Amino acid sequence: MRTASRPWIVALCWLTVMFEGFDIVALGATIPVLTNATHGYTVGEMTFVSTISLVGVGAGAALIGPLADRFGRRKPLLACVALFSVLTLIFPLMPNAALMGLARLIAGLGLGGCMPVAVTIMQESAPGGRKANASTVTMTGYHAGAVLASLAALAFKDHWHWLFYLGGAIGLLALIPMALKLPETTGSAPVDAKDVDAQRAYSAGDLFRSGRGRITIGLWISAFMGLLLVYGMNTWLPKIMEAANYSVSSGLVNLFVLNIGAIIGLIVGGKLADAKGIKGTILVWFAAAAVLLAILSIKMESTVLLNAAILVTGVFVFSAQVLVYGFVGYLYPKALVATGMGFTSGVGRLGAIVGPWISGALVGAGLAYPGGFYFFAIVAVLGFLAVVLIPKPKATTAAKLHELENAEG
Repeated sequence: MRTASRPWIVALCWLTVMFEGFDIVALGATIPVLTNATHGYTVGEMTFVSTISLVGVGAGAALIGPLADRFGRRKPLLACVALFSVLTLIFPLMPNAALMGLARLIAGLGLGGCMPVAVTIMQESAPGGRKANASTVTMTGYHAGAVLASLAALAFKDHWHWLFYLGGAIGLLALIPMALKLPETTGSAPVDAKDVDAQRAYSAGDLFRSGRGRITIGLWISAFMGLLLVYGMNTWLPKIMEAANYSVSSGLVNLFVLNIGAIIGLIVGGKLADAKGIKGTILVWFAAAAVLLAILSIKMESTVLLNAAILVTGVFVFSAQVLVYGFVGYLYPKALVATGMGFTSGVGRLGAIVGPWISGALVGAGLAYPGGFYFFAIVAVLGFLAVVLIPKPKATTAAKLHELENAEG
């Protein structure tokens, strides 16, 4: 990997992950508009559209991994961005909820494939083997995309079509520098002994062979729990805070503060994981998330204290799941990493579907507060136990890493 390529890899992979944050917030901002009296869509129809979109994202994530390991990272990523962008552009033209759902399902297949491949490319090109930091830096793009979509939604207001025209156009324009500047990373030399024979062909079944079953199950469960937390909290936190007799505006501020904490957690967590050990860092992150979520069940009269508690909670809750992606790069042979990343992401997406559903059920049953925070704390504990199941990766010596970097330079 030429050093000159690294800035382009960072920028383009970050941009690719940004699409997901933009897309999810764009759809969320559109649903209230489409369900008003002017457009006449029902809440049930829009629930179908949003759910089938997440199904597509999960399926796309699982399908892309084997393709990226067989055909390289670059071409599948370009295809995923193109598919997502085109279907996003035509989504506003769909005349009914059924066709909207179909467009979102296909767009989701492309979108779901973007993140696992982008994170894999970042890990493979990371200097000094800093795989965890590569993952977390990439995922800050998600939050940037969410902010961009929020600002765009405020600007476009009822003209919701332009949110999707903007998202699709950015995706198509991004294909130009991606095609010209994004290098292939599968040709990089292995950095430790377990990767020496990694260039043979692997299949998805290899995720459970050669003693990898324990690794795979642990990663899948921890990713599921992590995304359950992320999507459950992002979807229902304002409503849970309202049930605790906080104001609606406070709930929205809390959600913003939570995501600020997420960005801090991504930056700090990735660096700490690579420096001190990724398994131990993930365990600390899930354990801290469990404790802090339980603490949020206590009513706080001070707004400053409440937002401080939510900020710190966001540091641990949102980045724990991203660190799981960083773990993938340390556990599988090089030629199996994209497959492992794709399936870990794909199974995790089921948590993204289940989380809002369970949280919504708690709200509907009048158990949102304090029950919602107790539920999320239990989820974090289950994520912790899943990581305990995963064996500690074999350390790669710093000398080997520096030797590789010098050779590449």
